[in-house]
Amino acid sequence: MAGTTVAEVRAELAALDDPKARAVNEKHGDDHGANLGKLRALAKRLKTQQELAVELWATGDTAARLLALLICRPKAFGRDELDAMLREARAPKVHDWLVNYVVKKSPHAEELRLSWSADPDPVVASAGWALTTERVAKKPEGLDLAGLLNVIEAQMKDAPDRLQWAMNHCLAQIGIEHPEHRARAIGIGERLEVLKDYPTSPGCTSPFAPVWIAELVRRREGA
Repeated sequence: MAGTTVAEVRAELAALDDPKARAVNEKHGDDHGANLGKLRALAKRLKTQQELAVELWATGDTAARLLALLICRPKAFGRDELDAMLREARAPKVHDWLVNYVVKKSPHAEELRLSWSADPDPVVASAGWALTTERVAKKPEGLDLAGLLNVIEAQMKDAPDRLQWAMNHCLAQIGIEHPEHRARAIGIGERLEVLKDYPTSPGCTSPFAPVWIAELVRRREGA
């Protein structure tokens, strides 16, 4: 579907808008009504189109931006472009997809991780922590895990929601992946009690770090 115009795509996106989906999404801060399964099917049909992705992003529309993140070429964006995109991405789903589908695949990921982690904007900082969590799991060489635990212990309790969630994920990942730091990670979680009472659906793992760590370790050791 090369040659598809922004207007054509936006008409398709408008047809996907479902008031019920919009009501659910808006509770999570996402201002769109697109069914994500149908959005992914549209992206599959469009295939990779970097120019179209850039134009869709520029509309500022949340559904258009989600689609843009699915059809872009992650390595085509410069460091400053990605930084600007993240600062514009206030809808949680756009923020998450940008970090997970684009920035993590970028050659600029490590530079942005370091820059964002220290940013005064907690939403930007949460992206830095998400990239740090990725490194804890996949490429921990060179990371100061004890230092990360120090920062989490000092700052997570009073951090704003999005940043707190990202720090908590990093805490759990350190405990899951690195047995030498597990007891301390669990201890920090128990003392701070962040997300201890978070409502968890049956069959899902609690995001409370001590429970999360114990469950994932149990699954791995039982495998």
